[in-house]
Amino acid sequence: MHTLNRESYNAIADQWAAARSGFHGREQAYLDAFLDGLPTPAQLLDLGCGSGRPMAEYLLSRGHQLTGVDQSVAMLTLARTRFPAARWIESTIEDYASDEHFDGILCWDALFHIDRAQHQRLLTRFAGLLRSDGRLMLTAGGSAHPAFTDSMFGHQFFYDSHPPETLLALLDAAGFDLIVNEFMNLPTGGRDKGRVAIVAKKRLEPAAIAVQRR
Repeated sequence: MHTLNRESYNAIADQWAAARSGFHGREQAYLDAFLDGLPTPAQLLDLGCGSGRPMAEYLLSRGHQLTGVDQSVAMLTLARTRFPAARWIESTIEDYASDEHFDGILCWDALFHIDRAQHQRLLTRFAGLLRSDGRLMLTAGGSAHPAFTDSMFGHQFFYDSHPPETLLALLDAAGFDLIVNEFMNLPTGGRDKGRVAIVAKKRLEPAAIAVQRR
């Protein structure tokens, strides 16, 4: 993730945590769709977890096991204090690697902080980290636009994203089938590029399908 974002999130961690204490829009409905069909407890990976609230908090409250990854030390400090039962790892999303496999991966309001040239590689890596029939939940920009910076709480943040139709093609190429694909907010021009919510299921390989049918 862009180093500008790490420095900025460290600087605004307390303000962000105060402002981001509850769900926005249909976030809980997306999480429920993400969890539908997964075991309990599921092994979940939250990439760009921030302070852990409200997304990780909800997943933990449902009895799941969670690993949170973020490059902001200040955000992770809040997450560790609030939710000591989870595992919190300092890393960029791009550099995170694990021998573990997960039932679900959340990358909420984080992928668009990464240069779009890396998105295809990351989506393929996400598929590789998921168990058979695992779930992926993410947000992305809602329109075609060049990379840009914008301010939040007086600090600058980097944003980049493929338009939705390109993202859907990348997800398909990475082996995902859509469950949810909808705008959280439509682009209005200017600074508001829009935002889409995606919940997807890892596509079963033919051999796995054959085993399930036996």
